[in-house]
Amino acid sequence: MGIISTVLIFWSLSGFLLRIIQIMKNTYLKGTNMFILRQINNKVNTMTVSMSVICLMLFMTITVLSSSLSLRGTMEKDLKDNTPVDLNLYKTANLPESFSKRDGSIVYYTSEQIEDSKLPISQTLKNNGLDMNKLKDVLEFYKYTVDNITLEEFFGDKLNEVKQNFPLVQYGIKEEIMKISDYNKVARLYKIEEYELNEDEYIMVCNYDNIAKMRELVLNGENDKLNICGKEYKSKYNKCVDGFVDMAGSHVNTGIILVPDSCSLAEENKEQHFLIANYNATTDDEKEEIEKIFSSDESGLIQNLSEKGFKIDGMTKISIIESSLGLATIITFIAIYLGIIFLIASSAILALKQLTESSDNKERYRVLRRIGCDEKMINKTLFRQIGIFFMLPLILAIIHSIFGIQFVVSMLEGVASKEVLLPSIIGTIIVFSIIYGTYFIWTYLGSKSIISEES
Repeated sequence: MGIISTVLIFWSLSGFLLRIIQIMKNTYLKGTNMFILRQINNKVNTMTVSMSVICLMLFMTITVLSSSLSLRGTMEKDLKDNTPVDLNLYKTANLPESFSKRDGSIVYYTSEQIEDSKLPISQTLKNNGLDMNKLKDVLEFYKYTVDNITLEEFFGDKLNEVKQNFPLVQYGIKEEIMKISDYNKVARLYKIEEYELNEDEYIMVCNYDNIAKMRELVLNGENDKLNICGKEYKSKYNKCVDGFVDMAGSHVNTGIILVPDSCSLAEENKEQHFLIANYNATTDDEKEEIEKIFSSDESGLIQNLSEKGFKIDGMTKISIIESSLGLATIITFIAIYLGIIFLIASSAILALKQLTESSDNKERYRVLRRIGCDEKMINKTLFRQIGIFFMLPLILAIIHSIFGIQFVVSMLEGVASKEVLLPSIIGTIIVFSIIYGTYFIWTYLGSKSIISEES
């Protein structure tokens, strides 16, 4: 629809503008405006498809450059905000003797694995040879679940509406629950906001914007109460509050329920052991050495534990930054490459078309001289003509881009934000002005040389 509408706009634009200006007699008959409009009308009429393609290429350039620069800026900002410590480790608590997979197969756990699942992560690390002095600011806590609190139960009568927006989410999974004191310890170490609760309240912590909006359909309504371990709790706020526990390259926390410490969460409700820590190092080289211990390659402790049947997962600050910046660099490079190629191609086509037209229309400019136009007026006429010729596809491309950029940002919710969009747009304008402006000036000077009396 966008492509068809662009072609139709250029197909009808020149005649429409000419008719409007003709009605404005004072403007149409002033100076060389009649000549300029007739020239533009002829060009657009003979270049409808070409102008449409150029407009769409300029639209792609503006949208791709702005969005990619915004994505990179957001990822860099999020990396700083979402990796406040060096290490996150977690493992499943309270492993059963066996469980059934979706394919029907059954997984059996050994007595050693079951026993280890009851131990804190630090104890597992010590038992397998890690010198805990390599870590500092160590903080351990649990995440809990209860059978009756799932995503499906949380959304209640709003479930169908939510499923329309997020059809691939597994709504049968249990919601993560944390005690408020545990979360506040994490928040203190992360240097993010801490919260308080009354005995009958809970807080939903979520920083994934789209999911937060969905959750707020419940939190804003009357059905915001949750029954946890035999006691009813109501939401302290009618919205999600910002926060997270798991480190990541972007805002991906889909929800953690904070409950008072008095909540009767039992030992069997423990779902996950969690360990947060910083490396006990002062230099980057020392941190890299400790990083190797927790790497996923064959020499890493985590891999060795996995081979023994003790599965500990986790993320490190260094690995998150390396993977995220690598992705951001690739995306930005491809976007800049494609954007500049489209921009140069569009500018070159416009320039060559105008230079060709100037060569073919030399006689028309001679006629202008014969009827009394001096060189200054002719140069001014040429400048306006080329300016309008270059601006027509650009103006429509900018209008397209206003909506295109908003669509891209909404599609990349969680990894691209509107807060860094303005600097990205400014950067795009600078690049665009340099390349497009250079071609415009070069085209004007070349055309001016072609139509000069000496040529």
